[in-house]
Amino acid sequence: MTHTLFAGAIAGWLASVTLFSTAATQAQPPAVGQAAASAPLFDTSHNCMACHNSLFTTSGEDISIGTSWRATMMANSSRDPYWQAAVRREVMDHPAATADIEHECGVCHMPMAHTQAMALGRKGVIFAHLPVGVAAAPEALLAADGVSCTACHQITAEKFGTPASFTGGFVIDTAPGPGPRAIFGPYPVQAGQTGIMHSATGFTPVESQHVRQSELCATCHTLFTHPLGPGNETAAPFPEQVPYLEWRHSAFANERSCQSCHMPVVNEPARMASVFGELRDGIARHSFRGGNFFMLRMLNRYRNELGVEATPLELDGAVRDTLQHLSSESATVAIERAQRIDGRIVLDVNVANLSGHKLPTGYPSRRAWLHLTVRDGSGGVVFESGAVSPDGRIAGNDNDADGSRLEPHHREIRRADDVQIYEAIMADRSGAVTTGLLQATRYLKDNRLLPRGFDKRTADADVAVQGAAREDEDFTDAGDRIRYSIDPSAAQGPFTVDVELLFQPIAFRWAQNLAGYDAPETTRFVGYYRSMAASSHARLARATTHVR
Repeated sequence: MTHTLFAGAIAGWLASVTLFSTAATQAQPPAVGQAAASAPLFDTSHNCMACHNSLFTTSGEDISIGTSWRATMMANSSRDPYWQAAVRREVMDHPAATADIEHECGVCHMPMAHTQAMALGRKGVIFAHLPVGVAAAPEALLAADGVSCTACHQITAEKFGTPASFTGGFVIDTAPGPGPRAIFGPYPVQAGQTGIMHSATGFTPVESQHVRQSELCATCHTLFTHPLGPGNETAAPFPEQVPYLEWRHSAFANERSCQSCHMPVVNEPARMASVFGELRDGIARHSFRGGNFFMLRMLNRYRNELGVEATPLELDGAVRDTLQHLSSESATVAIERAQRIDGRIVLDVNVANLSGHKLPTGYPSRRAWLHLTVRDGSGGVVFESGAVSPDGRIAGNDNDADGSRLEPHHREIRRADDVQIYEAIMADRSGAVTTGLLQATRYLKDNRLLPRGFDKRTADADVAVQGAAREDEDFTDAGDRIRYSIDPSAAQGPFTVDVELLFQPIAFRWAQNLAGYDAPETTRFVGYYRSMAASSHARLARATTHVR
């Protein structure tokens, strides 16, 4: 009796504080001819945070699920100004397909609002829910919450790993039912915990290990677009980003899941709830560490305009964690040979991918490249390839200089205006270079670094190496070996060679190509990018040697 009264008191307090989001969802009327669910499909993260924050390990580390999550790209998926600008570009390029574009692009960036609309017989929308924090329609509250708790934790295992599950094909049971909606987690659930969650949120926790499978992440992180022609006719699906398929073709598929890297576990027993939470082993941090430090910085700088809820300190911490992860666990660079041959400085550089998918992976605006500098005995620069300018351009990159061209994959570099860039370059139906997702039909170049165990000879077309790297015998799952042959002229040694692998989540050309679109979202993002371009790149790995 005492336990029941205590749980009821807690539930009543939580409901009085945060159940506005549930009420808003309930207030959404059904579309004509459709039956509304008898209970709300989703709730916002505010309710979940009431019990899943203020969590610490015995050593004092804060592992609060809510505050960790809200400083991630997952929480800010709908606030992302680059995504908003990119969608605006696509609807301006293909105005007759606007409704379909918003419907498809919202499924993973606004999954709760999208699924709620689908359950009521409507297509999902995007711009009607923006700006975040201003639009007050009931579904706008769900849209603002991005990839939130009751989205991921309601996904079932149905269709896992199949093509039907990709491109936002996750399955959430939206049928009205007699009981509370299930929330899936990896741990056994006690009756008291079930009662508290049900009373506070209307959901009931259910144990299921499928939330630890890579196939859960694959439902949104395996994305095929549908290229549109002049008359909105569609071409074959285009693999815009397929890290799950890259992972599945690597050695990592038998060793580690997506979650093991992107949601690293706490290495000591800890509680995952502040109310009646039990000590659990292997709690996954909800930091969702990835590679987009640049957008996290942008969200922090322009937080008021973008409606960001995470605190500045939380976002600063997320940026630090991201950069630390990138610099320690993504790649290695080694100078395997450095000598003078016939008066030239000859260097063999090997760069290897440590991750479980291609590097870089995900959205094709991402690129990594080698920045190599040779200095003489007095410190003067004798040779430099791959320098980055304050506006985000890479010196010598043909694509940054001219959007219709691309920088080829190199086996040997002898000139300063050549640079080795690991990237995916798309082409439209005519074979022209493009950054338009719904114009792209194939890749002209894909020499992104391969994960261990990835055999480029047997890779499916969706993950295949494209361009000159396909025939480069020194480009394998062990890395890419590239030779530099440098004429030091009259410079005197000893020479210091410094090589670093740099990474940029949003390449200069991808931002620059938005400048021609006159719309609030595109104009805003291009302004943001230009104001922050000098901090748009980070170092992944570095090596130094000397040559006499």
